[in-house]
Order: sequence, then C-alpha cells, then structure tokens
Amino acid sequence: MEYRDNMEQLAEALKDMGMASDEETIWKFRRYMERILEWNEKVNLTSITAEDEFVTKHYMDSVSICAYSQIKDAQSVIDVGTGAGFPGIPLAILFPKKRFLLLDSLNKRIRIIEELSWEIGLENVEFRHGRAEDLGRDKNCREKFDLCVSRAVANLTVLSELCLPFVKVGGWFAAYKSGSVEIELEESLRAIGILGGRPEEIKRPDMKGFELDHRIVFIEKTRKTPEKYPRKAGTPAKEPLK
Repeated sequence: MEYRDNMEQLAEALKDMGMASDEETIWKFRRYMERILEWNEKVNLTSITAEDEFVTKHYMDSVSICAYSQIKDAQSVIDVGTGAGFPGIPLAILFPKKRFLLLDSLNKRIRIIEELSWEIGLENVEFRHGRAEDLGRDKNCREKFDLCVSRAVANLTVLSELCLPFVKVGGWFAAYKSGSVEIELEESLRAIGILGGRPEEIKRPDMKGFELDHRIVFIEKTRKTPEKYPRKAGTPAKEPLK
C-alpha cells in the first residue's frame, strides 16, 4: 500500500539522519497524521490531505532541521505560529528530552493539537494560545529559548520581530522559507540587526528520497532585543521595520 510505503520511507530517511526510527516513533508520526486528517474534516488545519504529500511537506520538511547543530544543541525550543503542529510536533517526537512550547493565535487549533499530542504520549510539549507580539513581552518567555523555529507564512522582516524576542543571547532563530529567500534576507538585514540578530547562513536540506522546496535561514541572537520590540499586536505586519 502507498500509505505503508510512505511511513517506511519516512523511517528510512530518519535512520539516514541518525534519528530515531523505531516502531514506536513511526507509530507516533502515523497516528498524528491520521488524527490531524480526521480533525481536518471538521476544522481547517491543513490544505494538504494526501498522505504522501503530508509526509513530505509536513513531516520531512519539519525534521529537515535535524541535520544541524542549532536543534541538536538546543534544550528549549519555541515554535511560533505552529498551525497544525509543524515543525514543533515532529521535532518533539524525535527529541523527547528537549522542552518545546508551541504557540498559535487560534485557540481551537491549539486545543486540538494539544489533545493529539496527549494521545500519542508526548510529555515534553506545552501549548499556548496567543499572539507572538504579546507573549514576546512576557517575562516567562522573553529571551528564554535556545531556539525559535517557524514555518509561518510571513516576510522575514516581520517574522524576525515576532521570533527574535523569544531567543536567548547566543541562541538561534530558524525560519523555514521558500522562494527568493536571498532577496528577502537582504531586505530584512537592518531589521534583524535592530532586533539583536545576525544572519548566519541559508541551508538547503538534502533529504534522501524527498524533494523539498524549503530552505532554512539561521539567524544568531548576538545581543538583547530592545525593550520596545515586539511592537503591539498587528503592528509588525502592518508597519514592517525598515
């Protein structure tokens, strides 16, 4: 069956990366996909409903960061704009000893993925409903994470204002991007600098057996973000830093 082949291909790819690919791990990936697609019939969680696309565009894209030291060295990770739980849930499955916080602005979505994470036995994930602009000012979250990841669809200038405030000095922000990422990065350099970041590199993950169109922009947090950032909810998108 195509479905079984997809999970076998996922297991092989994880094994090639040196990640867990045992039956329990693959069961968690399979079960989470099944339940997301079931819920998707009631609540709009993802536009990707074919299982082969789901494995490639959600799972493999999410875990493509596992080849890099930024995730390997991190102990605390926040996923900003997690949506249906990507990349946070796949990473939490593979790194059970790391602490994850998944943030999304839609409460219904957060409640669903929280329930599904409980169903598959994840104990290293917390969930928060809210805006990044608000949580980024919360003393319990501001500059508390080794790594911030985001697959959210937003310009890198906007994403940097939403994400860099969460990152400790010496930590990293990893943005999953597609399209003309070099141009986008060039246009966001000043904003990244204002927010305390420094672009390090753009990586194009090479996942055996899968064709991924995303690249990962790694931005190092070199100094504290000025207190006035992030600005109030909605402002970063309406008035991007220049």
